[in-house]
Amino acid sequence: MIERYSLPEMSRIWSEEHKLAIWTEVEVLVVEAWVEAGVAPNDAATAVRAAPAIDLVAWKDREAVTGHDVAAFVDVFAASVGSGAEWVHYGLTSSDVLDTAGAVLLKTAGEQLLTRIVDLFSVVKRRAMEHRDTMMVGRTHGIWAEPTTFGLKLAGWAFELQRDHRRMETAVRTVSHGKISGAVGTYAHAPAAIEEYVCSHLGLAVEPASTQVVPRDRHAEFLNTVALVGATLERFATELRHLQRSEVGEVRERFTGSQKGSSAMPHKRNPIAAENLTGVARLLRGYASAAMENVALWHERDISHSSVERIALPDATILLDYALERMTRLVDELVVDDARMQANIEATAGLIFSQAVLLDLVGAGSSRDDAYRIVQRNAIKTWDEGGGLRDHLAADEECGLDADALDRCFSPQRFLDNAEIVFDRMAALPL
Repeated sequence: MIERYSLPEMSRIWSEEHKLAIWTEVEVLVVEAWVEAGVAPNDAATAVRAAPAIDLVAWKDREAVTGHDVAAFVDVFAASVGSGAEWVHYGLTSSDVLDTAGAVLLKTAGEQLLTRIVDLFSVVKRRAMEHRDTMMVGRTHGIWAEPTTFGLKLAGWAFELQRDHRRMETAVRTVSHGKISGAVGTYAHAPAAIEEYVCSHLGLAVEPASTQVVPRDRHAEFLNTVALVGATLERFATELRHLQRSEVGEVRERFTGSQKGSSAMPHKRNPIAAENLTGVARLLRGYASAAMENVALWHERDISHSSVERIALPDATILLDYALERMTRLVDELVVDDARMQANIEATAGLIFSQAVLLDLVGAGSSRDDAYRIVQRNAIKTWDEGGGLRDHLAADEECGLDADALDRCFSPQRFLDNAEIVFDRMAALPL
């Protein structure tokens, strides 16, 4: 992933140094398992554990000779061990190392993503409570609908993040499976006890039936979850972009005094973070699609998945880590213009209260269709001729509601009397 979209914590997880350290740990644990099984001598475990970290330059130089990164790693590692080097990679195939270490990397990356989701959830929840009474126009199809609050909008986001967190926990568990079962998964050269020892020490579950590799449906589930979290962020970002439009102007991204919104138009304050996150979500869906293509491999394994995973697994997790952190800052620093929200309510000329009138007319004895037609024709008059819906209804002889009844229909609070249940539910959200 390019440096612009990479944060230090996740970048360290996918660094070459860390990857080689995990490969080394797998190899060391295998030798220790052979010692425990009474096959390898105790000195072998001591020797591999004491070996220095893999020299990146030496590894790359050796790969240029072998044309195989794991074989090059094994050669460099064994050369650094000295006495006992013959037990390095004993009974293993390359994918035993790659997939088991890969599961560690994905588990660690997934745990970092879970932390980011919790951080965003906390900010969204706090701001939802802050704006629980900040009245605004609710919109459907981009058209005025009924009154709501900005806090209710954010509360819905909090629930979605809670679902994302639960899905990510499941995806992390799913992908946290290792295997030390040999070239075609038969344990021909290493008994299952070796696998159990290694996986348990790495905090992994054992893949119950591997081929040469861990089945790639696990990785596909993980990257589809990553993409789904990205879709959540895109939904939030799309809403904020709409609310920041000049004609709406109800929220805006934080804009510093030295910031420039355009190289040509000094007045511009663009929703650049939200637009950026919309694009990121598109990339994440692409990685998920590639992971789906990796599920079907030839026989016990081919390497058509390998090139995809070298890019998709680190890039997708690094990118989502960046996106979650950026959305957290965006929501935390979001400027909410409650005065503009109130002005936009007033600009509706009362149209957003139409359902209350409809229901009260029905309650007063009108048929639903008659009541609907009365409200609809006065709403159309409001749209086409101006004025306010309440005044048009008051002048309509077929509208049987008196002034007090109409006042009750046009009270914003009436629409929100029962909305507190959402905040009660949000307060009880487990995360």
